[in-house]
Amino acid sequence: MSYQITTRFAPSPTGAPHIGNIRTAIFAWVYARSHKGRFLLRIEDTDRSREVSGATEAIIDSLEWLKLDWDQNPKFSNLIFQSQRLAIYQKYAEELVKKGCAYVCTCSEERLKELRERQIAAKQPPKYDGCCRGKIQNSKFKIQNYVIRLKVPHEGQTEFFDIIRGKVKFENNLIDDQVLLKSDGYPTYHLANVVDDHLMGVTHVLRAEEWLSSTPKHLLLYKFFGWKPPRFAHLPMILGKDRSKLSKRHRAVSLLEYKKQGYLQEAIFNYLILLGWRPQTDQEIFSRLEIIKQFSLERVQKSPAIFDQEKLDWLNGWYIRQMSASELLDRLIEYGQKFDENKTRSLKI
Repeated sequence: MSYQITTRFAPSPTGAPHIGNIRTAIFAWVYARSHKGRFLLRIEDTDRSREVSGATEAIIDSLEWLKLDWDQNPKFSNLIFQSQRLAIYQKYAEELVKKGCAYVCTCSEERLKELRERQIAAKQPPKYDGCCRGKIQNSKFKIQNYVIRLKVPHEGQTEFFDIIRGKVKFENNLIDDQVLLKSDGYPTYHLANVVDDHLMGVTHVLRAEEWLSSTPKHLLLYKFFGWKPPRFAHLPMILGKDRSKLSKRHRAVSLLEYKKQGYLQEAIFNYLILLGWRPQTDQEIFSRLEIIKQFSLERVQKSPAIFDQEKLDWLNGWYIRQMSASELLDRLIEYGQKFDENKTRSLKI
């Protein structure tokens, strides 16, 4: 069986995709296309309390606007929703319990809250204390109101090689016994993410730096299941020019808001690929084909990328000025038909 590089974009439908989400999607798409691989889309909708109506449609609209086409997975439907796969995650969680790699926890919410408050008061990192870890496990799962937790080894280290960051190491005794399956039967991100990445044949996981500390939990799951883990690449944060976390005060609105404001998808794509990736030359204007040919994860920086609104405006103006009069007119008509808000919006030239 031939090896084919496979990446994925796996957003949660908790709102319209923002610049950071879409930058991840672009990097994953470009990396797959640069290796003639597959780029897959998965909707991670297992956190029902945070789901926002219309968010899935916004995700698809964003990808289609940027022309980030996704591939059909031969074993799955074209678009995967984790909420439709609960029995699969439950089966794998129970398998881990039977192997002794996870355990049933019946601690109440009240007890967990009190534990957390005591730890914070003692200036300790909040972490489950293993109260249920040594209890006899019910292999038939007939008890009520339980969760299933990962049984993290107390000894040793979990280390891996990140394509961007190099060798990364975590002490196992600092890793929490993460909940894998919640009391309502829904999996947490950690379990569903690993199971689906394996079943979908994902070879390279590109995701935000904030998930770096979750990687040892995921690697332990791969080890306990006996699966080969994918390679990981944790992308640098995106900061404002003041080096603070990107927010609305930096005009860090959702991607579709930029579309509504009149920015071109060519400019957005070109600009976002430069947020963290360093070309070999000082070139700043790239065609999509040039990016695909030149892109490599080894040239993605570790340090945060700085979002510069003025540079985005300059790029947008450059792309507009390359259009013929007829093409610009067509774009303006299309824009006006889609966003007719008393004609108060205008293209950023």
